[in-house]
Formats: sequence, structure tokens, C-alpha cells
Amino acid sequence: MSTLSQIDSPYRKHSEDRIVQGDILRDVTFIEWELNEENPRQSPVFDKTLPYILILTQDCDLEQDFKNRCDIENSNEDEEKHDKFLQSILVCPAYNAEQFKKGEHLEDFGLKMEAYKDRKRWNDIKGNNNARYHFLEKSSHEYENPDLAKISREYQIPDLVLDFKHYYTIPRNVLYTIYKKHYIASLNELFRESLSQRFSYYLSRIGLPKIAPSDSCEVDK
Repeated sequence: MSTLSQIDSPYRKHSEDRIVQGDILRDVTFIEWELNEENPRQSPVFDKTLPYILILTQDCDLEQDFKNRCDIENSNEDEEKHDKFLQSILVCPAYNAEQFKKGEHLEDFGLKMEAYKDRKRWNDIKGNNNARYHFLEKSSHEYENPDLAKISREYQIPDLVLDFKHYYTIPRNVLYTIYKKHYIASLNELFRESLSQRFSYYLSRIGLPKIAPSDSCEVDK
């Protein structure tokens, strides 16, 4: 029997020097601030650490940004253009599934979240049948190839849940500074495309207004 795809794991590691769509980073700290309207320069700043983040920016944009910067760096010409530069990179936090199920995944941020005690609602999330969430299986899944399972366990990725209402942009240069230290694995191409498609669909949904039924039966003449 022929094999249509050589992908037999959701996860992989790449040797690229650049950030790639679908990359998973662990223990990433980012900055949030609250605007002080009376004195914006004294606005308080907060450090927050996310246990996992996943890169969502399209890979073609990440590649063009990287190549364009390399070309300019290696060129002596002053006419090089910077239109392919990215200023920031879109990421989505990935929460530990057990904590998410109990509604405890954002306790460190002082937020109380909904718990999913109902089995059907939780199974809908695990089966990616809830448009708001995306479930990623742990990397220690027992694959048919025992060598592959051994390699996958090295990623140390637990069951994770992405909430499409939670996403951040991190400055491009900041993320590159910490990238190699925090990178642990990547989603294989088909899995990352599925995630990207579901995320895009969720953000592009249209909220229709509720139209009250009319009590009038008049017909325009």
C-alpha cells in the first residue's frame, strides 16, 4: 500500500536559523502595560510569562523578512528596500490542557476562567469541534514507530489548548533574541496549516445582529 504522506508525527525539529510558522517556544516572558492617562511616561509595566507560545505569522512573511534582512546586511548598496521587514510577530499562548480543563490556566494572571466539567463539551475541544479552541496532543503519544516515539518524548510537550481569543504580538527583534534559548519543537506542516486555517476562520467570523421580529403586517404599495 502506498503512503500519501511521510508525516507520521505532529511535531518535528528544524535546523533553520530563522523563526518558522508553527514553532513552539517555552517559558516566554512578554511585557504588558497600563496607560496612565495623566502621565503616559509613567505607565506601569508588567512582566508575564507564558508556559508555551506558538508562532502564527505566515511562514512566507517570516522567510521574506529573514532573507531581506540578510541581503541588506551582506550588501553595500544603499538602495536596498525594507518593505519586507516585519516589525512584530503574531503568537498564540498554549495552555496546559489539564489546567485549562479546570479553569486554572490563568490563575497567575489573576483571571478566573471557565471549567469544562461536562464530558461532551471537553471532548468537543479535544476533537477540535469547538471553533474557539485548538487542541494539541502531547508529544509522548505512542506512535507505531517506537524510535519516533522515543524522539518525540524529547520534546516534552504536554496536551495543550490554544484559545483563539488570546493572541499577542511580540517585537520581531525581541523574539529573535530569545528564540534559540526557548525553542523546543515545531508543528509539522499539515498540522500547522490546519491550525492556521482554524485561527483565520475564527478571526474572520461575522457577528450578525439580532433582528427583532416586526409586529407590522403592512405592505409597501
